[in-house]
Amino acid sequence: MPLRRIFKLFGKAEATPAEPVSSVPASIRIEERVVTREAHGISRRNISPNALRVLYRLKEAGYGAYLVGGAVRDLLLGGHPKDFDVATSATPEEVKQQFRNCRLIGRRFRLAHVMFGGEIIEVATFRASGDDGSGARHVVDGRIVRDNVYGTIEEDAIRRDFTVNALYYAIEDFSVRDFVGGYEDLEQRVLRLIGDAEQRYREDPVRMLRAVRLAAKLDFTIEPSAYAAIRKLAPLIAEAAPARLFDELLKLFLSGHAVESFRRLLDSGLLQEFLPQTARALATHAQGSGGTLIDAALASTDERLAQEKPVSPAFLLAALLWPAASKRYEGLTHDGIEPQLAWIRASNHVIAEQVQRMALPKRFTAPMQEIWALQPRFALLNRKRAGRLMGHPRFRAAYDFFLLRALEEPELAEAAQWWRALVDHPHEAPPEPVPAKPAAKSAADAAAPSENGAPRKRRRRRRRKPGGGTAREQHPPEA
Repeated sequence: MPLRRIFKLFGKAEATPAEPVSSVPASIRIEERVVTREAHGISRRNISPNALRVLYRLKEAGYGAYLVGGAVRDLLLGGHPKDFDVATSATPEEVKQQFRNCRLIGRRFRLAHVMFGGEIIEVATFRASGDDGSGARHVVDGRIVRDNVYGTIEEDAIRRDFTVNALYYAIEDFSVRDFVGGYEDLEQRVLRLIGDAEQRYREDPVRMLRAVRLAAKLDFTIEPSAYAAIRKLAPLIAEAAPARLFDELLKLFLSGHAVESFRRLLDSGLLQEFLPQTARALATHAQGSGGTLIDAALASTDERLAQEKPVSPAFLLAALLWPAASKRYEGLTHDGIEPQLAWIRASNHVIAEQVQRMALPKRFTAPMQEIWALQPRFALLNRKRAGRLMGHPRFRAAYDFFLLRALEEPELAEAAQWWRALVDHPHEAPPEPVPAKPAAKSAADAAAPSENGAPRKRRRRRRRKPGGGTAREQHPPEA
C-alpha cells in the first residue's frame, strides 16, 4: 500500500554533524583514492531512485552522505544490486528528523530505515574504531556486542569487514572514494579483510561465513592469510547467535551460488561447525552418505533461482539434513520400531541437534519432516495408494525429493521410473511394477518334499459360513 506522502521537505536547515572520535589504528594505513565519474562507470540509472532521494536530502541538509558497501561493489562489477545502503555523518535521530517515513531500529547497531513502500533504504552513521568511554561500545571476549560510537568516514571505512565493501559513492561529484585499497582488490578479484584477520573473525565469527559466501558469489579468491585464519578459527562459529547463523544459511544457499558456497564451506572446514551432522555423513564416503543428493538439490536450487522460480528453504533443509535423518531412521527400524513412529523420532532428533547450532523456524522444519515422512510411501507401487498420496498437500515436494534420492540409491531407480510415468501421464495406466520375488525361506518351504518323497500339497482353507462351522458341517451329506 503506497504511503500518502513519501517524505516532507524541511529545507536547508543548519545541521550539526556528530562529533567524530578520531582513533585510526596505526597498523592500518589510510590513503584516500578518488575514482572519478569518468573512470569507474557507475550510472545513476542503475541506482534505486529512493536511495538517490535519501542521498540528496541528507546532502541538502548539510550532512555527508554516501552509497556504500555491497551496492557500490556490485555496481562496479557490472551487477544490478537489489539493496542499497547509505552511510552518513548524521546521527540516527538526525536522519529521522529528515524523513517522516523513517524508523530507528537495533540496539547492537543503531540504524535508520527509510521506507518507500516495499523498499527500505538502510542508513548508518559513520562509526568510530575506538571507544569514547560513554559505554556506547561494548566488547566481550573480543566480540563487539554493541557499537554506537560515531566517527569519521575514514574510521567508518576501517570498521567494515572487507576492503571491497569499504567503497563509497559520493553524490556531490559522483566519484568513488576508497580508503583501504578496495578498488584495487576489486580489479584483482581478491577478498581481503581490513586489519588483522584473526582479530576481525574473533570480533564477529559470522564474518568467516560471509567471506565464503562473497567469494562464491563474486568468484573471488580469499586472501591467503584470511583463508588460513578461517581454517584455524572455524570452531568459533558455534559461539555465534543461532538466529544469525540461520540467516546466513539462507544467504549462502538461496542467493544463486549454492553449489560453490557448499564446496567452499567443505574445503575451509566451516561445514563441520555450521552443519555438523551433514559433515559427519559426508565424511563416511559410503553409499547414501548424501553427497550426490545434496549436490543435485543445490544445483536445482541455483537453476530455479536463475530462472526466477520460487525455491523452498524447507526442501533445501530436507536435503542438507537427510543423510543424518535417514541413518537415524534405519537404526530405529532395525530395533523394531514401527516406520511412521521411527520417522517422527528420527526427524525430531536431527532437528533438535541442529537447533542447538542454529535457529530453525517451525514453518520450515514442519514441512521438512513431512517430506521425510512421506518417503516410505513411494515404495508402494499401487495405483490406488498412489492416488491417495498424490492428493497430499506436500506430495510435489516429497516426489521431487524421492527423485533426488533415486540418483544416489540405485535400488530406487525402478520405483522412480514408475512414479515419473504416473506423474507425467496421470490419466494413463502406469507400467506394471515387477512383482517382488518371494523370500528365500518361503520358496524353500514350498519346494521341500513330504515324508514319502512326494511334493507337499498346499492345504485348502475351508470357507466358513455365517453362524459358525464350515460349509461341510452345516450341510452334511445325506446318509
